[in-house]
Amino acid sequence: MRIRFWTPAKTLLVALGAAALLAACDAPPAPQSIPATEVKAVDTPPPEYPMALACDGIGGKVVLWLTIGTDGSVTGVETRESSGQPAFDAAALEAVRNWRFRPATSNGQPVEKRILVPMTFNAPPMEPEGCYFLDDGGTETGTPAPATS
Repeated sequence: MRIRFWTPAKTLLVALGAAALLAACDAPPAPQSIPATEVKAVDTPPPEYPMALACDGIGGKVVLWLTIGTDGSVTGVETRESSGQPAFDAAALEAVRNWRFRPATSNGQPVEKRILVPMTFNAPPMEPEGCYFLDDGGTETGTPAPATS
């Protein structure tokens, strides 16, 4: 009959395995994953409607790419689709520069995020009162426009 003895290497291997199992019992639980969140609008007032286009009953749509920084501010703006009316495009770009958001998060930390923002300019149903004070170039004159017959 042959007697098997434990070699020092086998003893060390068994001891390390036992220590690992015991350490796993005392280890704190793995941190829970925090769900990601998306960008949320906080303060997004509409752009000013260009008076000359309102007076002419013209509407349009601008689509912008916004980059929202980790502090919720707009850090970048690009026009994806122009309205075809430079005044609408300029009004949209100007308005979004001061918008505020709750930033997106990943694992509980704020992250930069790009979002697509469509802006529709619907022509007012009635001609605005200020239209009577515009000159031929679409700027306010301060005097009523002459009546036409």
